[in-house]
Amino acid sequence: MSMLEYNEIRERKYIIMDGEPFEVLTSHVFRKQQRKPVNATKLKNMISGRVTEYSFHVSDKVQEADIEKVDKKFLYSNKGEWWFCDANDASKRFKLEEALLGSATQYLLPNSTITALIFNEQVIGVELPHKVDLKVVEAPPNVKGSTAQGGNKLVKLETGAMVTVPMFIEEGEFLRINTVTGEYVERVK
Repeated sequence: MSMLEYNEIRERKYIIMDGEPFEVLTSHVFRKQQRKPVNATKLKNMISGRVTEYSFHVSDKVQEADIEKVDKKFLYSNKGEWWFCDANDASKRFKLEEALLGSATQYLLPNSTITALIFNEQVIGVELPHKVDLKVVEAPPNVKGSTAQGGNKLVKLETGAMVTVPMFIEEGEFLRINTVTGEYVERVK
């Protein structure tokens, strides 16, 4: 594991503070008047999910977290438990709590592949593909004359997620959804 200087602490890096792994959500190196530069960061605790702000100074160094990324397969969910297995061996099953998965639960379909983040042999989070294709199961009907300004409507996807889409989207169609922002990207043929 390497040590990072204050200005090497950037977005999408994992660091260790107080013995726990943190993901750097934002970072901004700046200088106030005649003072030394500071890196103002927003950090997410990978275990508790708590987000905090922290400023690193020129003399600060921090240890980079050794986060292992391993492909896993989502099997099913039941009563707040989300069951996964190794991508190559279905007998190696484990469960994750809904609180650990967060918004990722809105985009998981059975047999879909995700990337598990492992720290000290413990799964501390998951990464989804940036875009997933999901089927629309409920869509309100189009209202004639409501599309003059490019109207939108709220539809329900097969995973239960609600997404704002253009008026022309109908029930039964497949949509590509951005899992980072939760927004509609395009209709899939």
